[in-house]
Amino acid sequence: MACAAVIAACADAAAAGLGGGLIEFLFSGGTQSAAPQRQAYTPDADAMRYAADPRYVRQIVDYHGEEKPGTVIINTPERMLYLVEPGGKALRYGIGVGRPGFTWAGVKTVTMKKEWPDWRPPDEMLRRRPDLPHYMPGGPENPLGARALYLGDTLYRIHGSNEPWTIGTQVSSGCIRMRNEDVIDLYGRVPVGARVIVI
Repeated sequence: MACAAVIAACADAAAAGLGGGLIEFLFSGGTQSAAPQRQAYTPDADAMRYAADPRYVRQIVDYHGEEKPGTVIINTPERMLYLVEPGGKALRYGIGVGRPGFTWAGVKTVTMKKEWPDWRPPDEMLRRRPDLPHYMPGGPENPLGARALYLGDTLYRIHGSNEPWTIGTQVSSGCIRMRNEDVIDLYGRVPVGARVIVI
């Protein structure tokens, strides 16, 4: 198939809503399968506003506190995570936090780190949401996202998310959500043993 024909076929496939079915579209001679197509999630206007808000984009900011470089500060009301850097600076990341009734505060340490972590919802969550799977292997569909930093002896983690539009909102059961690209960045900077202050 010539280049121009492939481009035209791609446009036809997109218009037909085929998404990942482009290969089938091309090899079927341009006819659409009768199989139902999965509907993409469309976040509501509030979620889109948060996702587009430049405040939640990773950036270097001034820091005038007393914590040592390497300390992680999670400011729940601001929905921001700060990694204290040398020279009066901090890296600031937008986060999603616990919904009402699930927020918490305290001082913990990072006790473990995992890439593409598996997810096993705790019993308390399964009682609230019996529809959840009891186990989900790590990967792009996993709600823990690309990386997880485990906090002390709690069930809480700083982790990625496959729902980036939830950053800036109160949405979790107490864990701290980050965009996958941000949690990958943080994961590379924060060692096991780092101090984490949640306010």
